[in-house]
Amino acid sequence: MKNVIINLSWAAMVMVVTLSLFSCEEPVEFRDHFGEDNGAPSMISDIKVENLPGKARITYTLPKSKNLLYVKADYIMGNGKPGTAQASYYQDSLILSGFSDETEKEVSIYTVSRGEVRSEPIVVTVKPLEPPYKKVFESLKIIDAFGGYNLTAQNPDQDNLAIMVMFKNPQNAFEVNNRRSVFTRNAKIESKIRGMEAKNTQMQVYVRDNWGNSSDTLDLAVTPIFEQEIPKSNFKAFRLPGDAPDWPGTQVAYAWDGRTGWPWTIFTHQANGGSNPHMVTIDLGVSAKLSRVYIRPYPEGDRWFFLTTMKRFEIWGATNPNLNGSLDDSWNLIGSYELTKPSGLPYGSDSPTDRVLAAAGFNWDIDLNAAKVRYIRIRCLENFAGGTALSVNEMGVFGTLE
Repeated sequence: MKNVIINLSWAAMVMVVTLSLFSCEEPVEFRDHFGEDNGAPSMISDIKVENLPGKARITYTLPKSKNLLYVKADYIMGNGKPGTAQASYYQDSLILSGFSDETEKEVSIYTVSRGEVRSEPIVVTVKPLEPPYKKVFESLKIIDAFGGYNLTAQNPDQDNLAIMVMFKNPQNAFEVNNRRSVFTRNAKIESKIRGMEAKNTQMQVYVRDNWGNSSDTLDLAVTPIFEQEIPKSNFKAFRLPGDAPDWPGTQVAYAWDGRTGWPWTIFTHQANGGSNPHMVTIDLGVSAKLSRVYIRPYPEGDRWFFLTTMKRFEIWGATNPNLNGSLDDSWNLIGSYELTKPSGLPYGSDSPTDRVLAAAGFNWDIDLNAAKVRYIRIRCLENFAGGTALSVNEMGVFGTLE
């Protein structure tokens, strides 16, 4: 019992000291944001409108009402449905989205209290600029390509958009093909569709935004260009002055012999070839319009693909190259490329995904406007090791002989 009395006395002393300390300071004010006013808050002032593509930004000065909770704007979107924008009392602007055209719109703006009491509205007029989905539709281009088509468009506002692609179903009615439609916010839109038959195919395309606003529908037909693999039996190395020397035991012709691993690869000698871009030249044996070049990187140590693998490189084409080896007018640049390591891991570290994708090889599209060629020249600007030597374990060339 004595111990209990002592402990209680000690607690009482602590409480007295604490209270005396607080009594020496100024009273603490409790700031309640709610205030005592249960009516509607005062309205915003100094309202300014900034018209944007498919949107409008409204800026303002907030009232000093203590019970203000948020500012709200009501309007009608381009799809005919009510639109609402809302900003807390910490913000001084609203963004109104979902407009489908450039006509004037009326917007009603309110302030709202903590008790959800709304002020009388202020009506302002906005006039949005051309909406992004229309810009994308106007810039849309679709051209025939090998095994399919290439779709391009410009999205300068980088708005979230969908380019809906439709083909005819067995009932001869157009329906959306989600696998070939494009969902993006990229400024530069590119979609390369392959795997189609080389025949005239009807299709329709339109652009849609996040609010359901849609463009007109474009009716068109594509005729994919027939693609075949150029027979490797005709390939041969075509060494020219300026081509890089082979690493001992390797040779250019090993790149199409169907064998993988060491030494069945193109592997140029960095030291003997110098620090300038390394090149190798190949005679395809036939003149062809090329669609793509397939390259399987060489894995050093059976697992490290991203060492002497080309990171930045070019492919040049010629029909009658200058035998002095210079990249003069007898050669045309038909492709510039950069390989990005899938995992992004540093040099010397390949993830399982890196290895799987590299083992499957990469396809590099050739410029559709390039003329027929018989000779190609691969020029390595930089490999993943930081040098300019190149290695190619296996390759294939595709296009048409017609």
